[in-house]
Amino acid sequence: MPPVTVPVPIATSYFQYDQQGVVFNMWYFGWFDDAMTQFLGEVGYPYPALNADGLDVQLVHTEADWRDAVRYGEQVEIDVATERIGSTSFTLSFSVRVGGQVRSTGRTVYVVVGNRRLGQAGGTAQAPGRP
Repeated sequence: MPPVTVPVPIATSYFQYDQQGVVFNMWYFGWFDDAMTQFLGEVGYPYPALNADGLDVQLVHTEADWRDAVRYGEQVEIDVATERIGSTSFTLSFSVRVGGQVRSTGRTVYVVVGNRRLGQAGGTAQAPGRP
C-alpha cells in the first residue's frame, strides 16, 4: 500500500469537554482509533473485511503531542497517513485539525494478529498492503 493521507471528520460530543471547556486529553486516543478504522475503509480494506479474513490489530504503541486545545463547538478533522508498513505491523500518523490549524499530532503502531474470536490462530500475521 503506497503512503496515503485520508481526512476523517470527527464528531465531538458535549461529554468529551472538561471544566476548562476543552476536549479532555484521553479522547484524542479514542479519535485516533476511530480514525484508523475509517482510514482502513477509505484505502480499500474495511475493518469488517480485515476481521472476515481472520485478522485483527493490536495497538502496541501510541503517543500524542498537543499544540492547542479543541474547544467546544469546533469542527474537528483528523488527517490519517501511513507512516510505515512493516512485515507484521503498520504505523499511522494523525494530525488533529480545526480548519487549517493543527491542534494535536499523534502516531500509533499496530501489530496484525490472527483473530482468535473468529477461530483463527493467534500470533502475528502479515500486515495489509505488503507484497
